[in-house]
Amino acid sequence: MPLRAPQAPAPALRSVLTALSSPTAVREARTPALLGAQGPATPELPLPVHVLDRITAEGVTATRLAGWRFHIRCGERSVAAAETMLTPDGWAFSHFFEGPYVASTERALRQAESVAQPYQPRLLSVPELYMLTLWLHGDCSADATSGHLAAADLLVPLAPAPPGIAAHRPHRVAELLPVLTDRMTRTRLLGSPA
Repeated sequence: MPLRAPQAPAPALRSVLTALSSPTAVREARTPALLGAQGPATPELPLPVHVLDRITAEGVTATRLAGWRFHIRCGERSVAAAETMLTPDGWAFSHFFEGPYVASTERALRQAESVAQPYQPRLLSVPELYMLTLWLHGDCSADATSGHLAAADLLVPLAPAPPGIAAHRPHRVAELLPVLTDRMTRTRLLGSPA
């Protein structure tokens, strides 16, 4: 198996398990698929969520860990996802959600399983472009909670992707980063997503 998924912090997993066992948390989530799920719901596929805050003029990326995302599986399918966040008191449940990124993430992970080289899967959010990617980090032994994009890492944009960027097509960071840099620069200049 080429993907070497990192282990989520135990307190992050516990916070999701606690939220799943809370009828109030599930009811207030406004996730119809989770509300209507039959059978036990289990958190799976933990992935660290990093945010790309900026790209310097030299092409250096600054990412930060924003949380951990777990897919919530009921029976044979994922019905929602849960996010955790780091607070001054440690890891805490943030929210449940559903939508296209749940299925898109699973599809990208299945695609990545067929790649010959081993990778450490992560998620990379690019808020300025309303974009989420599966980040396949080439150093499988790296601390999943930190790090920079390496030129040989792969980014797989999840659907829906911004116009002009193909979803589910793997891109080397060295190939996609100039496109993202250009888009982010235009977004700042124009004040809206490009």
